[in-house]
Amino acid sequence: MTRMFIRLLRRVLVAALGLFTVWLIVFVVFKFADNRLPWMLAVAFTYAVAAYVILPRVVRTSLKILQHKRVPRYTLTGDGLPGDPVNIVLIGTRRQLEAGFAAAGWKIADPLSLASSWQMVCAFLLNKPYPTAPFSTLYLFGRGQDIGFQKCIDNSPRRRHHIRFWALSLQHAEATLGTPSFWRASRRPRDDVPVAWVGAGTKDTGFSLTKLTFQITHATDSDTNAEREFIIAELANIKVIGEVTAYRARQRLRVEHVNHYMTDGEVAAATLVVDG
Repeated sequence: MTRMFIRLLRRVLVAALGLFTVWLIVFVVFKFADNRLPWMLAVAFTYAVAAYVILPRVVRTSLKILQHKRVPRYTLTGDGLPGDPVNIVLIGTRRQLEAGFAAAGWKIADPLSLASSWQMVCAFLLNKPYPTAPFSTLYLFGRGQDIGFQKCIDNSPRRRHHIRFWALSLQHAEATLGTPSFWRASRRPRDDVPVAWVGAGTKDTGFSLTKLTFQITHATDSDTNAEREFIIAELANIKVIGEVTAYRARQRLRVEHVNHYMTDGEVAAATLVVDG
């Protein structure tokens, strides 16, 4: 009974927060802008403040209320919002990881910077190839991705297979894979030793707005299970990984559908066997 009451209270708090957010955007932000700017500029200003300032913080607060003490199985955006689900773990050194994806025809993503971001925007708008386009930063284990790989579809910057990886101590991974403790590491291990490369693989399909906050981003195929199978097949077909084993975290999260992803919660794990 107490648990049901707490759950109901959390939902009421989130509903109240949602109503307050609507009031804040419509009757404070828009009214302020409408009194000082032409109508179109007022709408644009309101959108920018709502999508990039107010809504990310409201969603982050709501998730903390609803998912209190739950174990994360997804990456986080810089605003603390749910990102891509984790679906692959590869065991090996960084050189093996790079050699394996290179053999499969994948490219390492350029570091995210003003120059690479501008080049990506131009390539996206003009539909010009950019095979090493940068990724936005997602967070796992308290840090951004250590490396990312991508494979363009039809040589277009708008459509691509891509995956981000975070290095995790092999000792920690072997002891905790499939348990809540797996997700609580934060220290990056050395690159010159075999580690568990924890990956979040998804497929970009075009242009879209993010769910909940409506920020401009790539549209992403919701079926992350299919993308996991595609990436594993790419590596298995050229024999750079060994036998694949599926693991499932002990705690299933309800927040998996926040970004409208479909995931069975499984993580495909394999050992890299390519020389590197």
